[in-house]
Amino acid sequence: MTDHSPLDPALLSRIDTSKPHQARVWNFWLGGKDNYPADRQLAEKLRDIYPGMEDIARHSRVFLGRAVRYLAGTVGIRQFLDIGTGLPTVDHTHEVAQRVDPTSRVVYVDNDPLVLVHAQALLTSDPRGACDYIEADVRDPGTILEYASRTLDLSRPTALMLLGVMGTVFDDDEAYRLVGHLLGALPPGSYLVFEDGTNVVKPDAAAEAERLRDKGEVYDYRLRTPEEIARFFDGLELVEPGIVSVSRWKVESDVFGLPPEVDAFCGVARKP
Repeated sequence: MTDHSPLDPALLSRIDTSKPHQARVWNFWLGGKDNYPADRQLAEKLRDIYPGMEDIARHSRVFLGRAVRYLAGTVGIRQFLDIGTGLPTVDHTHEVAQRVDPTSRVVYVDNDPLVLVHAQALLTSDPRGACDYIEADVRDPGTILEYASRTLDLSRPTALMLLGVMGTVFDDDEAYRLVGHLLGALPPGSYLVFEDGTNVVKPDAAAEAERLRDKGEVYDYRLRTPEEIARFFDGLELVEPGIVSVSRWKVESDVFGLPPEVDAFCGVARKP
């Protein structure tokens, strides 16, 4: 946990604006302003390689809202541990959850100092609930759980949210182990909300992006198949409609048919 103020020069000096960062690239695609020239240049390059990247980012954000509304409303979850939160934008996890129940408690986790700066300034909670931020990496689940327990009661059902973050962990065994460690600390009745990039909707574009990644021209990110994503849910009870594109998870109106699939698949599941 850090107690820096948003304008702490020591914290600001750690922000490297010369290199693109995934959170800031996605902020650009979502129409945000918390990004730098290096981030925008990479965002444009990726968009040229893979037209429709903004669609993936926006559908992922809408999925977050639908999942949180479902868990806070239909299920009654009141605690959320959101790892890899990214930069604050409209309808972040605590905003959605606290509109359903103002007593909801949310802990965000990210490893980008810029996210911390904005989190401290913008992630304000309803006084009846709680909202906190941990600067940590998903590869350090022990630290995450230790500090999260200061705001969340981890003996009570909690939603573990991992949206667009596990692709940063290339080794499959390590990725599954990390998620298992985090889920293992949560009681029955908790939920996993998971989403990550895939390579099945536009395989040629995905292959080109991975080729440039291997050359060091874009940030490191491991695309997984829907079947590989499904393994993160082993031992859990999947909520309908199961593992699907983020654009198609519990669509709130299909009067005009289901939206097109995008290369990010997701699921929500209960720990029995």
